[in-house]
Amino acid sequence: MSIRVLLVDDHTLFRKGLAELLERNAQISVAGVTGSADEARQLLDELKPDVMVTDLHMQPIDGLSLLRQLQLEGNSIPTLVLTVSNAEEDLANVLRAGARGYLLKDMEPDDVADAIVRAARGETVVAPSMTMKLVGLLQNNQPAAQQPASMLDLLTQREREILSHLALGESNKVIARQLDISHDTVKLHVRHILSKLSLTSRVEAAIFAVEHKLSNAPVNSN
Repeated sequence: MSIRVLLVDDHTLFRKGLAELLERNAQISVAGVTGSADEARQLLDELKPDVMVTDLHMQPIDGLSLLRQLQLEGNSIPTLVLTVSNAEEDLANVLRAGARGYLLKDMEPDDVADAIVRAARGETVVAPSMTMKLVGLLQNNQPAAQQPASMLDLLTQREREILSHLALGESNKVIARQLDISHDTVKLHVRHILSKLSLTSRVEAAIFAVEHKLSNAPVNSN
C-alpha cells in the first residue's frame, strides 16, 4: 500500500511539479494538493493522508501557523516542511510546532521521496545541510542523552568512520564518494549503525556522534 501525501504550497508550478515527481515513486501517491493552509486543514479531514508536506513561507497563512493550529487541534499528522529557508530559527520553530522533519527545496526529488517514506515510519528527518544546526539546537536546549561509552565498541572501524560523516550532515552519496565505496554499501552500514546503537534515524546518529566526539565539525550554536 502506498503512502498517501497531501502537498501544501502556494506556488502553483512548484506543487504541481513536485506532485508529478512524487507520483513516479511506487511507494507514494499524492492524495491532494493545495496552495492554502485553510484548505489543507479541510483536506486533512476529507482525505486522511498519511503524511503532509508543506511550504513554510506562504500567504496569507504560513506553514508555521498551520502547524501550530494542527497542534492545538490535536492533529498529529506527520508533517514535513519543505522550504528554501536554511535559517536555524525556522528549523527550531517548526520542530517545536510538531513537524516531523525539515527539508530544503534544493534537495534531490528522490531524497524528498525518501524523507516522506521515513516520516511515515515515524522517523524525524532533516535536510543533510541542516543536521549540525539541529544538533546545536538540541545541545543548547536539552540535556544530552547519556549513552555508555561502551556502545561505541559495538561498531566496526568502518561504521565509526561513517558515523563521523553522518555527524557532518553528509548524505549517503557524499559519504560513498568520500570513502570510495558504493552507495548501497553506505546504506547497509547506516542500517547496521542504527540497529547496533538502538537509534531510529540519521538525526539521532548524528547527535550520538557529536556527543561522543566522533566528528571534528564545530556545532553551530548561533
